[in-house]
Amino acid sequence: MSVTALLTPWYRRTATRAGGGADEPGSLAATPILDHGSAGIRRLVERARRDAASERPLAILEAAHAVIRDEVRAVYALAEDTPASRTLARGFGSCSQRLAILESAARALGTATRVRALLIDRAFWYPRFPRIGFALPDRVLLAWPEFDVDGWRPASELFGAIGCRGGGSFTNRGAETLFEAVGRCAVDWDGRSGGGAYDLSRFVRADHGYFADRDDAFAVLGQTLCAPSRRIADPILRRVAA
Repeated sequence: MSVTALLTPWYRRTATRAGGGADEPGSLAATPILDHGSAGIRRLVERARRDAASERPLAILEAAHAVIRDEVRAVYALAEDTPASRTLARGFGSCSQRLAILESAARALGTATRVRALLIDRAFWYPRFPRIGFALPDRVLLAWPEFDVDGWRPASELFGAIGCRGGGSFTNRGAETLFEAVGRCAVDWDGRSGGGAYDLSRFVRADHGYFADRDDAFAVLGQTLCAPSRRIADPILRRVAA
């Protein structure tokens, strides 16, 4: 067992706990993470509405994604319970934390969201952290959001079908992170693209099903590392990823 496995909470090393199936209805509720009633999230939504010059939720979400992409710097972080408004205010966050901002904006617009809890192999992050890959958690819990826009759409297909805006495969290196790749529909966790340029299904080690929100997913499944380990690892990884 690796050092990182030893630092993983005991309940993450035991039998799989699952969420619901694809009939999970999602939610519009504010949560400690998805605090869409906060002033910062409300300002983001109003700005996105002006940028979109539209009242269509999808257009507003696309504009909000652009604001988050350009103004919230990408770092690697493990504190998944950070409120979306705090990530927005401090101007940096992980892909997951930035997606939580987008989820919060969606709920503020009256668009329900839910998450699918996926365990991703640490090899997925090797290209981004070539020098410290050995120290990464064995598997990382990813709360992958879905949005109820004319039916449920995963974040990777929110703005169009997989591959909708072209470009090469997502390599998880350089300036483009998962959050940016969502904007060009370049993420396929299920292999629906048939092993093509956007197929990342080889990194998925487990699918824990659907939860009404990421708060519920982390409450049931725990975060990637136990709390003392996060306090040590988070500042280090933020500096490496900056």
